[in-house]
Amino acid sequence: MPDVNPRTAAKRSAILDAARTLFLRKGYGGASMDEVAAVAGVSKVTVYNHFADKERLYIEVVRNDISATAALTHEMVEALADSEDLQADLREFARRHIVEVTKPHLIRLRRLIIAEAERFPELARAWYAAGAERAHAMLATQFEALARRGLMRVDDPLLAAQNFNWLVLSIPLNKAMFHGDDTGFTSDDLDRFADEAVRVFLAAYAV
Repeated sequence: MPDVNPRTAAKRSAILDAARTLFLRKGYGGASMDEVAAVAGVSKVTVYNHFADKERLYIEVVRNDISATAALTHEMVEALADSEDLQADLREFARRHIVEVTKPHLIRLRRLIIAEAERFPELARAWYAAGAERAHAMLATQFEALARRGLMRVDDPLLAAQNFNWLVLSIPLNKAMFHGDDTGFTSDDLDRFADEAVRVFLAAYAV
């Protein structure tokens, strides 16, 4: 049976938090197991007792963030099919979506995963599957339901979902990937991007 000792679990959590901080700050190659131990406040032996090497530690850090991202996507999308005011509900979703996806730690994680995609291709594919791919599939399901209710014209729900996601995220996400944490965008800017994305999208797909 797995060890559920609270002290052991706390140390494991501290190690993962420390590793995540260091990987996002220094990249995979720049972070060391010695530094992870120091930041976590545990011995190097303890780190290796939990994770055999840096590769396995990195994999666990990314997998945890993939799970968190997947849960966020589900929560934000699932209510759209029952919308009684499609424009208002899409705008609310787009505004929340743009803020969540462009949070600094997620941008840093996205850069890290892309940088290490050749070394860890399965993790990169898993990130895409749990993030963009899953979001597109869920949005497609909602758009299909809205089309059945006569609120949208959608011949290809998945393509419509991909178009919508790109309209919402392309401007802020592209800049954030190359400008670090300081994109210069205000909350009003992000709202404007979201609202305009919804306007353009509905001009093509709304009944």
